[in-house]
Amino acid sequence: MLKVRLRDFIETEIGFFAVNTYEHSRDRVFAFLRYLNLDVVGKEIIDRYNLNRGDIRELEGKRYIKISDTGKTYQILGDMYPEYLYYDERRDVLLQGVNKEHIVRILRPQERLEEILNSCQSPLEEKCKTLASILHQFGLDYRYMGVSGSILLRLNCENSDIDFVIYGMGNHRRAREVLRSIFEDREYSRYREIIKPLSEEYWRKVYEKRIKDNTITYEEFLRHEIRKYNRGVIGGTTFDLLATRDWDEIGDNWDRIYRNMGPVEIEALVVEDHYIFDNPAIYKVEDVKILDGKDKHLASSIKEVVSFTHTYAGQAFKGERIVARGKLERVITPKGEYMRVVVGTSREAFNEYIKVVS
Repeated sequence: MLKVRLRDFIETEIGFFAVNTYEHSRDRVFAFLRYLNLDVVGKEIIDRYNLNRGDIRELEGKRYIKISDTGKTYQILGDMYPEYLYYDERRDVLLQGVNKEHIVRILRPQERLEEILNSCQSPLEEKCKTLASILHQFGLDYRYMGVSGSILLRLNCENSDIDFVIYGMGNHRRAREVLRSIFEDREYSRYREIIKPLSEEYWRKVYEKRIKDNTITYEEFLRHEIRKYNRGVIGGTTFDLLATRDWDEIGDNWDRIYRNMGPVEIEALVVEDHYIFDNPAIYKVEDVKILDGKDKHLASSIKEVVSFTHTYAGQAFKGERIVARGKLERVITPKGEYMRVVVGTSREAFNEYIKVVS
């Protein structure tokens, strides 16, 4: 089995795929298509699938187009490259994945940051180096940092954000504490000339981009977001501190089976928040109350709420009560069964949410 993890990218003949899980089969890496190689698939694909010509990038004489709409990537792969789709019987869901035979190379955020630290080639890379240096000054080791997204692929443009990866959940917590200190502690005010919090205008844009229905208001969204301390601005460029498990935190859950039990809404107490910024974000819960028409006897079987959308990562902390709406799943393991609520069954998470109520 290949050694890959969340935030890595896979290069194939048709483009680049973003690894989106820690669980992979023996012959396939599960990852979403993010950049198509136009020189291979043909430029006709742009009009055929109504892609944005403004998302075309160039690398080493090759043209790529970024596709942020996951639905369109499923459509393109289904029509043209069905070998990149895999029906997962464990989850009863169609996944995107790359067979080992199609892998050209694996791109790793740690290695890319190491290159940047040794030799910056652009102002954007200088900002990555500065951010890493500041976190290092606060005690974080460089080996637990990386840069993912378009910078990892060298397909960034002038509007690119920085997807800054922190390996290890404890290290990610520490990195967020660093941002909080810079934003709020007078002792570290000198860093505020370099790293700043997001503006009101930018938060509005984030809200409009992420929330496509009225399940959470802007005021609710902002109240949850500003206390996460996982985003900021460096030299005019927005960055995210993205959590990825260190190797010793990654277990093998391939033997689990998941079954859809339909929509549900619950209230619960968060009792563990170690992996709330991971993907999926995991909230261990107790004292569960079912709020809709589902069988109330199921409440005692619900042990966790998980979010597959970045919007609801880090949404609640240990000791807080939440209301969550999503899909109820039965999780079958060799050691027994339990229930969980899944938020983010689509990227937009229509009619799904996690909110702190106390």
